[in-house]
Amino acid sequence: MKVLSVHPSDNVLVALSPIDAGEQISYEGNQYQMVVPVPGKHKFVTQDLQPGDPLIMYGVMVGKAKRPIAKGEWISVENVAHATSQYGTKRGKFTWEPPDVSRWEGREFMGYKRSDGQVGTLNNWLIIPLVFCENRNVQILREAFEKELGYAQPDLYRQSVRELVDQYTSGKSIAHMPHQAVVDQERSSSGDASSRVFPFLDGIKFLTHEGGCGGTREDAQSLCSLLAGYLHHPNVAGATVLSLGCQNAQINMLQEEIEKKNPDFDKPLLIFEQQRGGSETTLMKQVIRETFLGLMQANERRRTPAPLSALTLGMECGGSDGFSGISANPTLGQAADYLVALGGKVILSEFPELCGVEQELINRCISDHEAERFAQLMRTYQHQAEAVGSGFDMNPSPGNIKDGLITDGIKSAGAAKKGGTSPVRQVLGYPEYATEAGLSLLCTPGNDVESTTGLAGAGANIILFTTGLGTPTGNPIAPVVKVSSNSQLAQRMPDIIDFNTGPIITGEESIERMGEKLLDYVIDLASGTVRTHAQRLGQDDFIPWKRGVSL
Repeated sequence: MKVLSVHPSDNVLVALSPIDAGEQISYEGNQYQMVVPVPGKHKFVTQDLQPGDPLIMYGVMVGKAKRPIAKGEWISVENVAHATSQYGTKRGKFTWEPPDVSRWEGREFMGYKRSDGQVGTLNNWLIIPLVFCENRNVQILREAFEKELGYAQPDLYRQSVRELVDQYTSGKSIAHMPHQAVVDQERSSSGDASSRVFPFLDGIKFLTHEGGCGGTREDAQSLCSLLAGYLHHPNVAGATVLSLGCQNAQINMLQEEIEKKNPDFDKPLLIFEQQRGGSETTLMKQVIRETFLGLMQANERRRTPAPLSALTLGMECGGSDGFSGISANPTLGQAADYLVALGGKVILSEFPELCGVEQELINRCISDHEAERFAQLMRTYQHQAEAVGSGFDMNPSPGNIKDGLITDGIKSAGAAKKGGTSPVRQVLGYPEYATEAGLSLLCTPGNDVESTTGLAGAGANIILFTTGLGTPTGNPIAPVVKVSSNSQLAQRMPDIIDFNTGPIITGEESIERMGEKLLDYVIDLASGTVRTHAQRLGQDDFIPWKRGVSL
């Protein structure tokens, strides 16, 4: 099969492989003569369109014709503009029939139970600054702790530089020096518990950022709330916090935000203020000693059986392509529905990539209050973008457009599939924490790292991340699973991709079966029996979202 219709009411077909100009395509009894070549992942129209006519995909309007488009003609940024339908209040009563989850009946994962009832998939210690002035001290601590305790990544590339230096200093030609391949096995063995001083402590994670002072008070409050979410997170056993003293993000602000999320917070929390600590040497020695004692305490934790209802999945996409919405994203949605049916939590983020499907999500909200909050957050975000001369229509990146996502409407309608079909139980502003079982919507940008940072701060203890082009994004405390939309990417970047949904495109697998396989993988990951490539690479990306416009 060379083409696919995503929804019965669509007036476009997706090219599953490149189609030549003049080629005759037959699909469900209809014939289409290709006007121009259509690249794989792109679309062509199934009927003649006039300027202003709507382009329908996934059953919703995703654009409008800018000029006449002939039946069988390729759609591109040259002939289609972004356009979506208006949305309003909640309509009708939403009903949902959960999928069959009997295959997981009685299934558990091995996790870290916390005193507040949450269950972690990892057991990490955090070292974080309240302000960017402390970033250097955090980096010094990182160099000291990671190397001495066995958490440092293997230095695979230093040898390559050394060989080049030797060639250069000996006067030999570098141009003809043979390429030295990096040994993947060396990287994959990093972080082995047998080589660590604390084998039951999965990691010491060092966060740095550019906030805490110099911005608005709202930025400082938001940062403290985000950090409180990380401290409250079930994958975190305890933390060391470094404060300068005079910054906007004050210690008491952080403590207040922690109390909001958990009034009975009882994890080890070590806070140091440099302006009261004397010399840097005195401060750092104290930090190292007390942190080491905290690590000893965290290492006493052990994995024990926990129900699948204790899992919280974050849903993310980045480097998306024209197949993301028909393979990888629906697979996440299927896994999401399975987990919701099992009593777990699912968080769907990236509000700029829900543009055009607002009404569907509003109708799925369990109450008028949640529906109104979602609509209000979407409108506020859009107005803020427009106020600085931008808008959701500018969300698709050059890579998205090149691979078939030519409007934000097309991108968003496919991206929303990650959330599955269950009712929306909670609508969260950034950086609020998910507390209700079922599906939540979290207001974040589409920016990959800002969004994954927010998902972890909202309690996601595993993040499922779809990609069609490839991206290394990870997170310090929540494993990030890279799910490929196509097999070519999985083969091209095997050290990035963890799970491949390409067989859906070739018709070898169904979305339902892929969703089952993905949830099984998640259970193994939650139990610590497998690790993601981002974990092996030490890809710990952390970027708090300031309240400026970010798409």
